[in-house]
Amino acid sequence: MKNVRIVTSAAEIGAAAWNTCANPGGQADPHPFTRYEFFQALEESGSAVAATGWQPCHLVLGDGEAILPMFLKDHSQGEYVFDHAWADALERAGGDYYPKLQACVPFTPAPGRRFLIGNSGDASRTALLEAGIAAVRQLKASSLHITFLCEEEWRAAGDAGYLLRTDQQFHWHNKGYGSFSDFLAELSSAKRKMLRKEREAVRAEGVNFDLLTGTDITEAHWDRFFEFYMDTGNRKWGSPYLTRDFFSRIGASMPDQILLVMAKRGGRHIAGALNLFGDGVLYGRNWGAVEYVPFLHFETCYYQAIDFAIQRGFRKVEAGAQGAHKLLRGYMPEATYSAHYIAHPGLRRAVDDFLGRERMAMAAHRRELTEHTPFKKG
Repeated sequence: MKNVRIVTSAAEIGAAAWNTCANPGGQADPHPFTRYEFFQALEESGSAVAATGWQPCHLVLGDGEAILPMFLKDHSQGEYVFDHAWADALERAGGDYYPKLQACVPFTPAPGRRFLIGNSGDASRTALLEAGIAAVRQLKASSLHITFLCEEEWRAAGDAGYLLRTDQQFHWHNKGYGSFSDFLAELSSAKRKMLRKEREAVRAEGVNFDLLTGTDITEAHWDRFFEFYMDTGNRKWGSPYLTRDFFSRIGASMPDQILLVMAKRGGRHIAGALNLFGDGVLYGRNWGAVEYVPFLHFETCYYQAIDFAIQRGFRKVEAGAQGAHKLLRGYMPEATYSAHYIAHPGLRRAVDDFLGRERMAMAAHRRELTEHTPFKKG
């Protein structure tokens, strides 16, 4: 097997090699979050860099036949798969949990392939899994965490000795609807009335929407959206992750895979939601608002996304992490996957035991949730 090396920026790999690994078929609308342009924007905007605790350490096989995007981290922020209790346990025992390695798309809880292996086959993925364990030793990290990978990769990681974890998200599925009304018709009477009431309440407040894609998105739109993002981010997290420059960069490099939903009242934008799309899926990412309007979040992030997905013939809307309230609005629970290599044998045993019980609990919870869907019975 060819050697695996660590590179410290996406630019060292380059757009051509990266995108060949991520999108070997050359499709026009690939998964947006595995594209070189997305990682380049994260790094070159100062969002995912050493100064913010996200030092790029991408694994590259051979001359660029396969890539595992990876970061050396000194915290556990911006990941959406929580390991704070593991860090506390190791540090209470006198060990160091940080630095750790994280293989992911920073700040992005969107499932997808994490091993960008192009047409090189499963042997390349196996080599990267082994190289990830070696990198933990080489970089004196405590662990490697591969998050939001697809199920096939997850099972391969388990075969390679990684610990396996599951969680859940809520995704909306397009069953060939011709309109939002077609979707509503499949809901129970009570839930159909609830959604109509929420949408009507937003309209009654004088709010309408601009759905912007491609070159229709201007720097003025990004300026305003960044205000929303910062206002909401400061209240929820205390430190928003993405810089203003990041949004300009993705707007310039991948505009045809962006949907910016901007809510307007009285001629002024008051809220917005950023979505990216590709391979028939719309991914909800960031949201913010500077005025409170009842149900505005649901309309901007969920119902406008469904409308757009129906119009474009997309098969799915993924609305991001967490949020069981999405179930009542037609978003169904689906498993998400992560894989973890922990070097410390004591912590590894404890986490392995915990994850076995957690997987069973999560599966039972998903089964319970599917019994309370908003759709008509039968």
